[in-house]
Amino acid sequence: MTRDQVDRPLAVLGAGVMGAGITALLLGHRRPVVLVDTDASRLDRVRAEISRHLRLARLMGALPREGTDGELVTSTAPDAMAGAAAVIEAVTEETAAKAKALSDAAAATAPGTPLVSNTSSIPIDELARGTGRPEDLVGVHFMNPPYLIATVEVVQGPRTAPAAMAAVRGLLADLGRRAVVVGDGPGFVTSRILHRMINDAARIVAEGRASAEDVDTLLQDCLGHRTGPLRTADLIGLDNLVDSLRVLHERTGDDGCRPCDLLLDKVRAGDLGRKSGRGFYDYLEARP
Repeated sequence: MTRDQVDRPLAVLGAGVMGAGITALLLGHRRPVVLVDTDASRLDRVRAEISRHLRLARLMGALPREGTDGELVTSTAPDAMAGAAAVIEAVTEETAAKAKALSDAAAATAPGTPLVSNTSSIPIDELARGTGRPEDLVGVHFMNPPYLIATVEVVQGPRTAPAAMAAVRGLLADLGRRAVVVGDGPGFVTSRILHRMINDAARIVAEGRASAEDVDTLLQDCLGHRTGPLRTADLIGLDNLVDSLRVLHERTGDDGCRPCDLLLDKVRAGDLGRKSGRGFYDYLEARP
């Protein structure tokens, strides 16, 4: 990125789990951030959450230890994104919500400003339709937590311009991220493979053939999956996982991607994984 772009703030749209994590990554690399969310109460709470992320990341050696963090400004107004070097959208995994957020970002920023969607499953060209600037839209699928996982899936839509790709790859390099560029399509690479596998793992638990712990142990110890599919599901958020599976099922017709009843039951019960304190595992006992 140019010197001017480095000095300008980056905008993050959405102060949920991923928005907070991405903001921590940017601040930890001394980039100023404007964090925009429609929920003022969420913005009031998110600063403490971001501070916890920064402390954890530094304890684990995942962020530079020297220098001061970038300045954080929060706002409920989309106009606060004006002047940003790039906008990173990180709202919930619902097509309408993401399309509205990206439309707001396109209206608030100058043409040529990279618009980045942190989507795990919705095709980039589908999201580009409502922006009026399909050439500026790039998919960047950060994994959770983004400040600990240094490889990102970058999605080039069929109408994404080379200039936008170059700017986003430059930004990721500045953040110490390794970009793996893939083509557009439902679920891209990671979610197309992983989310169907998690759905099958949940079906096995529902059928009573194995516990969640046993499924994860087998995938960890026999197949080298670092956390196991169901611990991963709890980290993703079971509500986000269900939304992603619905996108995959609707756009591919693959019945293996239809969210299984156990996942739907957990979401209805509010057992969403780590963020709610309970999912396939209970995290409430570990809290002080």
